[in-house]
Amino acid sequence: MTLLHDLPSIDPDKLHAIDIKALVGPGASRYAPRILMLYGSLRERSFSRLVSEEAGRLLSWFGCEVRTFDPTGLPLPDAEDASHPKVAELRELAEWSEGMVWCSPERHGAMTGIMKAQIDWIPLTLGAVRPTQGKTLAVMQVCGGSQSFNSVNQLRVLGRWMRMLTIPNQSSVPRAFMEFDENDRMKPSPFYDRIVDVMEELVKFTWLVRDRNNALTDRYSERKESADALSNRVNQRAI
Repeated sequence: MTLLHDLPSIDPDKLHAIDIKALVGPGASRYAPRILMLYGSLRERSFSRLVSEEAGRLLSWFGCEVRTFDPTGLPLPDAEDASHPKVAELRELAEWSEGMVWCSPERHGAMTGIMKAQIDWIPLTLGAVRPTQGKTLAVMQVCGGSQSFNSVNQLRVLGRWMRMLTIPNQSSVPRAFMEFDENDRMKPSPFYDRIVDVMEELVKFTWLVRDRNNALTDRYSERKESADALSNRVNQRAI
């Protein structure tokens, strides 16, 4: 559990705990929301990782259970089979999670290949189970120069394709190398405040939808289709 002294850039009088009673009804699950963090760089001082760590501390303070996937050693999609240890780890975390945070650098005007590879390794379905359908998603990016939204826009497209509930708010941190101190902690700024906003919103949406996933994602077309037919259709190798 993150404590306020672990959040030096926070105004403690303005950071409020999530009002769970206002979001869920009687009998709702009350265990900590499970959030998976994915970031898109392997650099030793990766700013997408540092932003994800800041976001993870906030999520922990808001009462979430947070896990982070390290993409080091993840093979390119289809270069190995799904039994590869890193692929299996990623897929297990995707199934475990109820929400995700995707944070990518912008490289050549787009998300990084490292970010895309992680998402590509998460299948639309495992058998008849969809590991991302109905889960919440927050998207963020870091920029080496001026502020851009190319990566978050692309991540939104992928979130929709993965049938995730992508929250309205998002974060883009320009000149990310200027936003961290010598201890790799993010300095107080409007960009940090936006990350606080995004994480707060993600937690609220996760509380709202997690007990309602089955109702929200129940579809007429899929009720007509057997589990085997669904698996064959979604997992087909060629179209």
